[in-house]
Amino acid sequence: MAAADGLPPDAVPGAPAVPDSPLADTVLARLTEVYAPAADPERAEGAAAYMKHIAPFLGIPTPERRALARTVLAGTGRPDERDCTAIALRCWQLPEREYHYFAVDYLRRYVSSCSSGFLPVLHHLVTTVPWWDTIDALAAHVAGPLVTADPALARAMDRWIDDDLWVARTALLHQLRYKEATDTDRLFGYCLRRADHPDFFIRKAIGWALREYAKTDPAAVRDFVEGARARLSPLSVREALKNL
Repeated sequence: MAAADGLPPDAVPGAPAVPDSPLADTVLARLTEVYAPAADPERAEGAAAYMKHIAPFLGIPTPERRALARTVLAGTGRPDERDCTAIALRCWQLPEREYHYFAVDYLRRYVSSCSSGFLPVLHHLVTTVPWWDTIDALAAHVAGPLVTADPALARAMDRWIDDDLWVARTALLHQLRYKEATDTDRLFGYCLRRADHPDFFIRKAIGWALREYAKTDPAAVRDFVEGARARLSPLSVREALKNL
């Protein structure tokens, strides 16, 4: 039944439309059928508290959750972008965090099925019920591969770095797995553009992005940090130089 504003009751205003997808119908039916009976209320409360009550939890430990996900996906075949969109958005409409984790893992596995047209969906996932537990994987394993596949999307990251906390963190971390392919001008430029941000999660992300690239080019990171030390927060500096 539609709500008074014409939206389905579980829809988020401004969210991308959920496309029709028989594969998503199958996956979501199996997913809710398999995950719900595995719920553990005591574990759920502990998980919710650990994640600052960003969302309710079913209380399924990660190894069991991923084993159940394999059962859900058995024989389902490879999705196209429409399927990925429908599955991700429909999982995000469910309140419990484990369904969001399922969507993140699914997108990590099948991101190569998605084009640059998936970016608005990714933006919705990043800005809806946002916390580090989904943001970091979406940044490194979804945003990153999308930009690699279509370098023109780097200009979108240039916009995202100036957006809100979690969108900016996504931009900072999207090159986390690039190694030698890292665009160092963007990496260092992003770090400087958000160096004065007061939030822990941005300062930590700056340090993490630099620390990860230091595994590839430690001298470049050391030189950058030394040159920018007066602008970077102590947390960012400490994280960047942790292994140097």
